[in-house]
Amino acid sequence: MAQGNLILILGDQLSPDISSLRDAEPATDRILMAEVMAEATFVKHHPKKIIFCLSAMRHFAEELREKGFDVDYTRLDDDQNAGDLTGEVRRAIERHAPAKLIVTEAGEWRLHEMMRGWEDDLGIEVEVRDDTRFVCSHHEFASWAKGRKQLRMENFYREMRVRTGLLMDGDEPAGGKWNYDAENRKPAKSDLFMPEPQRFEPDVITRDVIALVKERFADHFGDAEPFWFAVTRKDAERARDHFIREALARFGDYQDAMLRGEKFLYHSLLSFYINAGLLDPLDLCRRIEEAYVNGDAPLNAVEGFIRQIIGWREYVRGIYWLKMPDYAASNFFEAERALPDFYWTGYTDMACLAAAITQTKEEAYAHHIQRLMITGNFAMLIGANPKEVHEWYLAVYADAYEWVEMPNTIGMSQFADGGLLGSKPYAAGGNYINKMSDYCRGCRYDVKQKTGGEACPFNALYWDFLVRNEEKLRGNQRLSRIYANWDRMDADTKRGYRMTAHHFLENL
Repeated sequence: MAQGNLILILGDQLSPDISSLRDAEPATDRILMAEVMAEATFVKHHPKKIIFCLSAMRHFAEELREKGFDVDYTRLDDDQNAGDLTGEVRRAIERHAPAKLIVTEAGEWRLHEMMRGWEDDLGIEVEVRDDTRFVCSHHEFASWAKGRKQLRMENFYREMRVRTGLLMDGDEPAGGKWNYDAENRKPAKSDLFMPEPQRFEPDVITRDVIALVKERFADHFGDAEPFWFAVTRKDAERARDHFIREALARFGDYQDAMLRGEKFLYHSLLSFYINAGLLDPLDLCRRIEEAYVNGDAPLNAVEGFIRQIIGWREYVRGIYWLKMPDYAASNFFEAERALPDFYWTGYTDMACLAAAITQTKEEAYAHHIQRLMITGNFAMLIGANPKEVHEWYLAVYADAYEWVEMPNTIGMSQFADGGLLGSKPYAAGGNYINKMSDYCRGCRYDVKQKTGGEACPFNALYWDFLVRNEEKLRGNQRLSRIYANWDRMDADTKRGYRMTAHHFLENL
């Protein structure tokens, strides 16, 4: 083979139209892919996440080989594996003496900083290309943010709607409204028909990966099997089509609902595939829009789904790159409590937390309200260290990559950025959980009791959180009515809340 370029494909860049492959020549260029222990263990990732990533990488390598590319692939258990990405790039350069190294920009700051040093460290020209799978580039987001007092997602989302033309009727939003979130908060009932997500039987490649992961990562939180994720583009597209056909129509109504024994409800479970590169997000949004145009799904469901992709997903990526690296250390409430051990076991008498954490252990998945209003809400109320909370979310969910997970956790879930993302903390007592779920039914704690040892801990913790952080939060306009309610309580009621919360935290 004549001297060509070395093209590095990362584990979340499994897209045939990734920018690093834009003008690749199978006759001269080589592809480098590497499974390295440093990436599997910088947090203790859920075994299902590691299985998904490694199997999807191996299948993508086969897809590239079928297109005629020479793929230089290092497996995790290869004897000569350097153990980290820089080491594997160095070994490949020594083997092939390429003209230059081409890579699409990394999704995470840690890898971005690593790549910045490669040209000097490795003595080779390094071409880093923009990741064109996103609607909004880093530069465009920074331009949008410049000079704004508030970086609200809703304003950004409307610009993305106009730019993409999704759900637009000329210059106006389809249906006359930009946002149908108010229609998407219905509690679910157990007698609803719940579609199951598309499941896939592991093939030979995946079974080999499962065996490897069970051997190497037995001490990581989470169940390796049963494993049923799609690991190829073709199967990810089947999962996409199944969701659009079977669940999209009711996704909007029940996207905030939670039920015992129903892990998935009407959620798509496509974030695994989008974030790894197996599905194109804009193509997915256009297919979702088509379901509305064809009368197969209502506007509130379609708008809610599209908002999550071109609104929230693009927005948190923009925030991440705008504010890193300092963003990772955000701790507005100066919270230092360690996460309780039951975040790693699911063994707790609080039924809602037990359900969300046990599901996470089994599936490497929980939907956004379970993450935000159960595990996230509780962590914020008890004053858990936001960095530790962030690392937990990054470790346990198969769709978690730092660029998307960190702003969701540090900003939205923990309010540790002081309100950059959210206009107020997502704090709630037991009433919200009781309204949106059936978890409280049969729980050891009574959601209707406000104080005392039998009361739902969320009730006292909610008020204790607000009082502990009064100096930082009382000036928040969206909390003025809440603090007014506190002010109207008599001294005995206030004392009861504080004492109940104190006792719970002392024994946590």
